[in-house]
Amino acid sequence: MKLATSSLENKGSPSLSQRQYLVLAIPLIISGISTPILGAVDTAVVGRIPDPASIGGVAIGAVIFNTMYWLLGFLRVSTSGFTAQAEGANNQKEMILSFLRPMIIAVVFGLFFIILQQPILKIALALIGGSETVSSFAASYFSIRIWGAPFSLLSYVMIGWLIGMGKVRLALATQVLMNLLNIILDIVFVLGFGMGVTGVAYATLISEISAVLFGAWVIYRTHRVKLSTINFQMLIESEPLIKMIKVNRDLFLRTVCLLTMTGIFTAKGASMGEVTLAANAILLQIHYIMAYLIAGFANASSIIVGRAIGSGNQFLYKRALSLSAQWGFASSIVLFLVILLFGESIVALFTTITEVKEVAIGLLIWMLVFPFVGFWGLQLEGIFSGATEARSIRDSIILALIVFLLAIWLFVPVYSNHGVWIAFVLFSFSRSFFLSLFIPKLTRTNFS
Repeated sequence: MKLATSSLENKGSPSLSQRQYLVLAIPLIISGISTPILGAVDTAVVGRIPDPASIGGVAIGAVIFNTMYWLLGFLRVSTSGFTAQAEGANNQKEMILSFLRPMIIAVVFGLFFIILQQPILKIALALIGGSETVSSFAASYFSIRIWGAPFSLLSYVMIGWLIGMGKVRLALATQVLMNLLNIILDIVFVLGFGMGVTGVAYATLISEISAVLFGAWVIYRTHRVKLSTINFQMLIESEPLIKMIKVNRDLFLRTVCLLTMTGIFTAKGASMGEVTLAANAILLQIHYIMAYLIAGFANASSIIVGRAIGSGNQFLYKRALSLSAQWGFASSIVLFLVILLFGESIVALFTTITEVKEVAIGLLIWMLVFPFVGFWGLQLEGIFSGATEARSIRDSIILALIVFLLAIWLFVPVYSNHGVWIAFVLFSFSRSFFLSLFIPKLTRTNFS
């Protein structure tokens, strides 16, 4: 879907309608939410095995991959921002280069992860902890999925580029293909063939490879002529290359902070036993679904802000801020009501283990709070990413991490696992609060 730009390109245009915004946002919501739904299906399928260690093993394995891949999450975020700005400025050459430069980074890091897979696994298991049985399941999961590293990172670049170009239907098709295939293979391998944790890992590996092959075919077919005009000298042109490196550096540090928080959160749960770890894993999957749903509006705002800055359209920029706030808050209300009315039923979808369900249901209050404290930070990250202004994102999340660490120190000794969730909620609120303080500077910098 190409963003309807006729009214956007006119700097004096009085409107970016609610309908235009939703036409862009809804496919991005579907695309984004398919990722945590995939994790939820992984957890739910493994939850049918009568052993909480299986859920814990997949949870720890997923944390290891999230740590590796989220460290490279800037590949999608920055690719989308740079591409949207190039499209807004109608710079055909930069549109293609904004795809090729991060693609090289994705392949290099993917191969790097494969080569160093054994040290990565040993260090990760030592840091996260957990029982010997849980660690064994996590190791089995890791040793299979690691071979998909280059493909997973390439899919970040492809989806980010398609989103930045406003071709959200193609981005959606790529994402849905990967996740739908993964879900089907999960069910076949685990419930059909009884492959357990290894079946989940093989399902993910096959789906990642398939998605990249599909995405490569789509991009080649639609941009064959433009790709042929690019040479190596253009790829290493200093000014845009340095800007990309700086943005990616700041987004990398932002992700380090985010994953430090997630790692400590998971480790604290693991230290309280397999049942607590499994319950926290289920609640985290519910949280991811909510966060990705809200982030669909952030991705729409990212595209609009990128194009606004590329074309110098201040009205469009301010309209993106307004619509992002409106729809982010509205989605928070809807999510609150869903958890309030159906929370226990949603937890029951993830596991048949009574003890795990009881612990998870006792923690649902934090899922009621999260949308309201977290939605604005997620929206603002989309806006700042579209502006390729990553330094503010980095600084705000460093401050939020400090708040999280203080909360862990204060509340866990008193409230045990609820203290972990209190720290999580305070982190989400701080992320929203601190980043909002940088909005005036962002506006002055781009529209002085």
